[in-house]
Amino acid sequence: MALTLSKKAQAVRPSSTLAITAKAKELKEKGIDVVGFGAGEPDFNTPDNICNAAIKAIENGFTKYTPASGTLELKQAICNKFLKFNGISYEPSQIVISNGGKHALTNIFQAICNPGDEVIIPTPYWLSYPEIVKLADGVPVYIRAEKEQNYKVTAEQIDAACTPKTKALIINSPNNPSGMIYTREELEAIAEVVIKRDIYVISDEIYENLIYGDEEHVSIASLNDEIYKRTITVSGVAKSYAMTGWRIGYTGSSKEVAKIMGSVQSHQTSNPNSIAQKAAYEALLGPQDSVYAMNQEFNKRRDYMYERVASMKLISALKPQGAFYLFVDISETLNKEYKGTKIGDVSNLAKILIEDFNVAVIPCVDFGFDDHIRLSYAISLDQIKIGLDRIEEFVNQLV
Repeated sequence: MALTLSKKAQAVRPSSTLAITAKAKELKEKGIDVVGFGAGEPDFNTPDNICNAAIKAIENGFTKYTPASGTLELKQAICNKFLKFNGISYEPSQIVISNGGKHALTNIFQAICNPGDEVIIPTPYWLSYPEIVKLADGVPVYIRAEKEQNYKVTAEQIDAACTPKTKALIINSPNNPSGMIYTREELEAIAEVVIKRDIYVISDEIYENLIYGDEEHVSIASLNDEIYKRTITVSGVAKSYAMTGWRIGYTGSSKEVAKIMGSVQSHQTSNPNSIAQKAAYEALLGPQDSVYAMNQEFNKRRDYMYERVASMKLISALKPQGAFYLFVDISETLNKEYKGTKIGDVSNLAKILIEDFNVAVIPCVDFGFDDHIRLSYAISLDQIKIGLDRIEEFVNQLV
């Protein structure tokens, strides 16, 4: 019999964001002046106090195994953060610390999904959600939030999408890729549906510290006891503290769910990195000046990028309220021609930009929108200016 590979694993699509970012880095290494708008990570260094905590951990020999679901010390710090920042009361036994936010989501769906269980995913969505659900034998169910809805689904849409097989709903606020934030009123309406349907809600709040202007971050689990019971809150230190490579994510949930997630993790990876846990402890309990400083800089870049795109022909965007992405509608370009050839689709547009204009953008087919691109402003303002100049040069050449 011929050797075969897992059909489930073969069906997983590779991350287009990582592929495009890798392509941009490859071109830069060849000396080509590429502006990469694909970055899903802050361009700042991890703050010194956090790095020093890691160095101290190494010097003190804190390099051995820890409990599989994380140290009690860090769990208590996370409980403190959840209470003060999110208004949610968790005990250490409800916390699972994982190898990044993506691993946290993997733990969740491994813990709650049985074969055929449906998970509602609002579109636009972060491209890994469907793949993580499918790997857990779940079935993604998509509901689309149009631009006219500010890319946010309604409680009515969620209710209509529910079936007897529905197990969970994913809410991502602030959202990747749109940068939109669900208001308290919107979350209250969604919570009513979740409670009525008696399903889980996975609340991905990884961008919770990256909110601009007068916008308010609301954690759905903080609204009432009934939604609290059904919510699994996901966050981490990657985006807020420029710690993407440290790989520390965490969840707050019921003790029952946390116990199962901890058991799954104990066999799949064992504990998250011991040194990174010490660093994360310092991030959460140490000075927060760096978070504020990064937020202010991202806000400047957001304003500049939005205003530049708004002034261009054929493309448009809504002003993001959080995260560090601009979700750009390029639908009007698709029927235009460049050098005598029709653009046709967003992937071809991205190909032209990187090959002819040295600009790497993320085509959002894998985010559920085949007529949008995502531009990250987690790069320097100088690079943003150069990249947008090149994009404008491109759109001005379309006929």
